[in-house]
Amino acid sequence: MAVGWARDGAVQDQIDASVKDSVNLARSLLPRGESLTHCMECENKIPEARRKAIPGVCLCVDCQSEREKQQTQSAGYNRRGSKDSQLK
Repeated sequence: MAVGWARDGAVQDQIDASVKDSVNLARSLLPRGESLTHCMECENKIPEARRKAIPGVCLCVDCQSEREKQQTQSAGYNRRGSKDSQLK
């Protein structure tokens, strides 16, 4: 089904690109390297099970939860928005 001036399949291409961007963002936020034994924020000991489960972890569960609450995540590009919504 064609949508306006868009070619067939353009909507699915937009969806695929948005999913790909989100996956790449999530992968870029994963920790890497060797896990720390103590949290770099509060200096509490990071349990061994957490260090084994998440290679490269550097925060305890409490500090990680707090950091995730404070993070604002950008949705990236507004591929389907109107011109008016992109000008705001």
